[in-house]
Amino acid sequence: MPKIVRFHQTGGADVLKLEDLPLAEPGKGEVRIKVEAIGLNRAEIMFRKGQYLETPQLPSRLGYEAAGVIDAVGPDVTGLRIGDRVSTIPSFPMGQYGVYGESAIVPAYAAAHYPDTLSAIEGAAIWMQYMTAYGALIAYGGLKKDDTVLITAGSSSVGLAAIQIVKATGGVAIATTRGADKKAFLLEAGADHVIVTDQEDLVETGMSLTAGKGVRVVFDPVAGPFLEKLAELTTAGGIIFEYGALSPNPTIFPLFPALAKGLTVRGYTLFEIVKKPESLARGKDYIYRGLESGSLTPIIDRTFPLSEIVEAHRYMKSNQQKGKIVVTV
Repeated sequence: MPKIVRFHQTGGADVLKLEDLPLAEPGKGEVRIKVEAIGLNRAEIMFRKGQYLETPQLPSRLGYEAAGVIDAVGPDVTGLRIGDRVSTIPSFPMGQYGVYGESAIVPAYAAAHYPDTLSAIEGAAIWMQYMTAYGALIAYGGLKKDDTVLITAGSSSVGLAAIQIVKATGGVAIATTRGADKKAFLLEAGADHVIVTDQEDLVETGMSLTAGKGVRVVFDPVAGPFLEKLAELTTAGGIIFEYGALSPNPTIFPLFPALAKGLTVRGYTLFEIVKKPESLARGKDYIYRGLESGSLTPIIDRTFPLSEIVEAHRYMKSNQQKGKIVVTV
């Protein structure tokens, strides 16, 4: 019987349990994957705590991203077969199809081949980060050469993906981080400028870096009171993408900057992209081309064995990571 991660109550990392469960068979339109690596995401921490867009039905599985080999194919599946190396695109209910474990069943549309040049660890670090950044910056943000983009929480996997996409487009990437210890890393990762928000005033420094013009696009998972400063730094007609809620404080709409500058403040998740076959196909094509050219390269911070899934979640909560945390199976 494969070992599967589940939780029987919401709460901290220690609610996660590694359990032996019967090997399940894929149903219509599904495939089963022998998992080799699992990519961790903050969405899973929120889901585990009962604070996500989806409410867990206990006991619940969890997890969006895994890489492995298909070992069973359900009825009515085309384009995939046993032996294919695939990774999963977050596009399904996490509680129903959670991928934490030695075996996972997912809808066939969520299983995507990934380049042979990538390891399973890298394969588990593709879709959440690059599809999230692609949807906001390219599909909806219309990013162009010479655009200036502010990327908050820059050392997260999605933040690093955004930096790579901005640079691949010919734009200027300004990343933020709370502590100075990550500044050199972000510059090495491709950011043109880094603002250390615990030491520098975001608006004053950002305006200085842009010769007083501000930024056209903001890509932010923090929200909360921080949104007011982001609005001050955004240029007239600019757009702010809010794709998370890391701040524990209420988010207040920045009415006066929005009125004065005609700003768009837009809630966004990658599900806007992955739930539409046409936009998903365009996103996959963009990411495949970036991976093949080398302009998109997953950055792995640290790996943990599956037996240390609780420790892996605790490490993610610590905010020490610089890139993707991956669990090996």
